[in-house]
Amino acid sequence: MNEDTMIFVLMIVAISTAGWLINNWIRAKHGYALENEWKGMTPKGNPEADRKIELLSAENERLTGQISRLEERIAVLERIATDPAERTARAIDALR
Repeated sequence: MNEDTMIFVLMIVAISTAGWLINNWIRAKHGYALENEWKGMTPKGNPEADRKIELLSAENERLTGQISRLEERIAVLERIATDPAERTARAIDALR
């Protein structure tokens, strides 16, 4: 095998490897699953991390609802504290 043929083969291997690396870099940058060496696809996410995200999202929704209820209660308490005594007494009598 002469020197030109060897260089040609090495260039083909180098270009193929560089193309594979660039392809995976672009896919990773945009959030797609990556290809492994045997043309299979690696999973995009970690199942443990996905479960933690689900739990945190559920807790976030629960805490958001609790905060909104507490804000409503604070608004009622502020209204009671700032209203004149006569109006508050009338509202209490109306509820009886």
